[in-house]
Amino acid sequence: MAILPLYSSPMMKKTAGLATVLVSVLALTGCGASGNGAPTRLIRQVTDGVEGQSGSILVRDLLLVNQPDGSATLVGTIINESATDDSITGITVKGISANLSAPTFDLAPNAPIIFAGDSANASGNVPGLNAQAGDRVDVVVSFAHAPAITLNALVRAKSDYFANVGPTSDVATPSPSPSASK
Repeated sequence: MAILPLYSSPMMKKTAGLATVLVSVLALTGCGASGNGAPTRLIRQVTDGVEGQSGSILVRDLLLVNQPDGSATLVGTIINESATDDSITGITVKGISANLSAPTFDLAPNAPIIFAGDSANASGNVPGLNAQAGDRVDVVVSFAHAPAITLNALVRAKSDYFANVGPTSDVATPSPSPSASK
């Protein structure tokens, strides 16, 4: 009676094929790479602005742009993802209250408040901050219902992408409607 080699049995062929597929899947998905050198651990923040969250309220891409007079202009977006309304009641930077374009900003669900830029619907300027580009400063955003949030935001120079950010260019002014010119 002849002894068949072990690798020729149908069960071994299936097991070897399955092992090959499993190793291939692990290699292709990166699931085998874990620990401090894992590619997903090496993802870095892609914007200068910081992000934070207070309950269902999200703060995105918050930073400040220093101005020639020593003040700084707020840049960023605040979004309420809750089903109930809230409001921004104040913003302070290094203990200095920001001069906001409204005493409070209503945070309706999924209606963002945008500070600075082409889509801005709010503005904020921090007088006398005297921060230098590259400094990091504590920004406290207070809400009517959600707990206040403290973020450590970067101060950017008024140049390059932020060259037009400042007190006179923060909130887009609506163009007159056709009926207004009659």
